[in-house]
Amino acid sequence: MKFIVSSTYLLKQLQVLGGVINSSNTLPILDNFLFELKDSKLTVSASDLETTMSSTLDVESDKDGSIALPARLLLDTLKTFPEQPLTFVVEDNNTVEISSNHGKYALAYADGNEFPKAVELDNPSTTTIAGDILATAIGKTIFAAGNDDLRPVMSGVFFQFSTEGLTFVATDAHKLVKYTREDVKANQVAEFIMPKKPLNLLKGILAANDDAVTIEYNDSNAKFTFENSVLVCRLIDGKYPNYEAVIPKENPNKLTIDRTQFLNSVRRVSIFSNKTTHQIRLKIAGAELNISAEDIDYSNKAEERLTCDYQGDDMQIGFNSRFLTEMLNNLNSDEVQLEMSLPNRAGILTPIDGLDAGEHVTMLVMPVMLNS
Repeated sequence: MKFIVSSTYLLKQLQVLGGVINSSNTLPILDNFLFELKDSKLTVSASDLETTMSSTLDVESDKDGSIALPARLLLDTLKTFPEQPLTFVVEDNNTVEISSNHGKYALAYADGNEFPKAVELDNPSTTTIAGDILATAIGKTIFAAGNDDLRPVMSGVFFQFSTEGLTFVATDAHKLVKYTREDVKANQVAEFIMPKKPLNLLKGILAANDDAVTIEYNDSNAKFTFENSVLVCRLIDGKYPNYEAVIPKENPNKLTIDRTQFLNSVRRVSIFSNKTTHQIRLKIAGAELNISAEDIDYSNKAEERLTCDYQGDDMQIGFNSRFLTEMLNNLNSDEVQLEMSLPNRAGILTPIDGLDAGEHVTMLVMPVMLNS
């Protein structure tokens, strides 16, 4: 088995696949990339048993075959090469010899048949979506997903597909984000919960890519196919909480404010907040928003006044500044609206501008009790 491939082309593909490999694996074979050669097509795969990703590269080759090569060693070596063709030759003594313009390097390989095979999906449902839309949907929601191992369903992003549009939801019980696209539709209704790791991989790869991504899914697995890559992952098992029930419907108090100004103010004031609660206080009256924080243990306090557009009763409400900062950071609008009903009910944050037609973002943040 022998093939010739460009060093930078191979490195670029392997760096993406390397994101799948865990730092510590129970099975030693998972520390490797699987190289499969067939008809001048080289398919390289990486897996952690839950997620398997593979890319197909065009190479010059003779003879088919499959071997597993140590990922870390290969990546570290490829990073040092300038752009040049590399020749990989499988030798009889269980090593692969890599020849560059200036030298030769031999590394031991494992049998490719030991590598776990990617799951084949039985009669899956299919939806097609543009890569950059999927990347945006992931980016807008994934930060709100939880990290609680006791509630695995909340540690992923909930995909809801229907003939009316696609909805993506993430929550950790303190904050919730619902992202909807009405301009992209599925041909049938489906719901599944995607784990964070494969989503982060997809987000990175698809960010500036408007090629179509085909999503196939059944009850236990999902498969994403785009360009020359395929990612298959196991879905999170369980029923997603009824998120619609937590979104308050009647919110008479509406605050409209410049996003950047609000974000910077919250950031500054929160430096003076209590280090465990991160609590800030919003006091709204007329056209004035007063943001304050206090850390009684250290006698630190801060207060800022901003002008805003406010319709509703005067109110005081407390929020965790980290959640508010994360949400404001994740929006790219000039102005945002914060809708509230009572100081003990969730606030709803939505962008006023900067959205595509058919795109909707609703962010919900739970208040914290204020010490009067």
